Amino acid sequence: MIKKAGLTGLLLFGMFFGAGNLIFPPSLGVLSGDHFWPAILGFVLSGVGIAILTLIIGMLNPKGYVDEISQKISPWFATLYLVILYLSIGPFFAIPRTATVAYEVGVSPMLSQNISEQGLSVFTLLYFLAAYFIALHPSKILDSIGRLLTPIFALLIVLLMGLGIAKYGAEFPPPATGDYIKNAFGTGFIEGYNTLDALASVAFSVVAIQTLKQLGFRSRKEYISTIWLVGIVVSLGFSVLYIGLAYLGNHFPVPQDVMNADTNKGVYILSQATQAIFGESAQWFLAVMVAMTCFTTTAGLIVSTAEFFATRFPRFSYKHYATLFTLLGLGVANLGLNAIIRFSLPVLLILYPITITIVMLVVVNKCFSLSKRGMQLTIAFVTVVSLTGVLGEQYQVLFITEWINRLPFADLSLPWLMPAFVGLTLAMILPRQKGG
Repeated sequence: MIKKAGLTGLLLFGMFFGAGNLIFPPSLGVLSGDHFWPAILGFVLSGVGIAILTLIIGMLNPKGYVDEISQKISPWFATLYLVILYLSIGPFFAIPRTATVAYEVGVSPMLSQNISEQGLSVFTLLYFLAAYFIALHPSKILDSIGRLLTPIFALLIVLLMGLGIAKYGAEFPPPATGDYIKNAFGTGFIEGYNTLDALASVAFSVVAIQTLKQLGFRSRKEYISTIWLVGIVVSLGFSVLYIGLAYLGNHFPVPQDVMNADTNKGVYILSQATQAIFGESAQWFLAVMVAMTCFTTTAGLIVSTAEFFATRFPRFSYKHYATLFTLLGLGVANLGLNAIIRFSLPVLLILYPITITIVMLVVVNKCFSLSKRGMQLTIAFVTVVSLTGVLGEQYQVLFITEWINRLPFADLSLPWLMPAFVGLTLAMILPRQKGG
């Protein structure tokens, strides 16, 4: 059982840990400054706690989240929500982001400025060809990612992190900046959204179920125990690396002109820390580490996204969808890292609250009978608040942002939380209740 949990945990860790997991923790570390610990606590809570709970809940149902959402909300909502989610963690945001991070952190510093754009095109073409080759053989993903690539890149990250903390750990952190000054925990919590891990948990839970089926179990009890062990393995791995990378960023000396510039702080810290530690061979070390880290996530996301669409919309085969999403990811990747992050955040601010609420409803419904109409109202309340808040912020509609900011927990960047609790209360008292 422990061996099965370890193998599955390594596979999932390799698929989860990608671009955002590398660059956002050190960025949080330097920006949160002397407010570091509440910020990293919020980050770990949303980036690890919610993600792992979402993963475990999905693995407990052999039919996955499609069945859970269809039963508790409605089939059409399950399809709409999951299509948007898979496209977000797939070809539009997460897949291209992994490629651009691998290039900008590992390869771009070795090229001259005048060929940087052409370099991105060549690199992403080769990168996606390799990922496509892995994705064409989804049944072998445990061997290619779980047993081979994940242990290698994890050891490289731990090496960089450990040497970096030993070298810079005695440095004093800078003052907190931006939203971290007044709300370090809430800002860290929102930054955890950027990792996409809770959304990816919905997709990867299906891959985990299929992997565990390949390993075989004597009983349902052994299967459930293994699921919890998988959760522990993945959560420990994530927490250690998140806190370590963020702590490195918190103590790494970043010049003020870089702090004031539009430079991605996480990319800068990883690049500069590696050069300071490893000297002339630094960039090759960084290129290999980042490329392997991001590549496992890219391959895993192509597999899970193509499998979902092939199952939900079987008019086209798995191979057709894998080809399409690889090509889309290649196209979006060439927009550049900052553009991808800028476009993705508003979508994540809508999807994340809905995802967390769905998980909450599934968990509560395991223990208590709930009304289906009440659960539908809960999702409706959260969707309206999240969508309204994002639109108000994007289009600078003052009365909307003021209304959102008056809601309880808005100061923690969680204005949707009270509407979720109101809906959950209605689900407990409305008629026609049923257990989960």
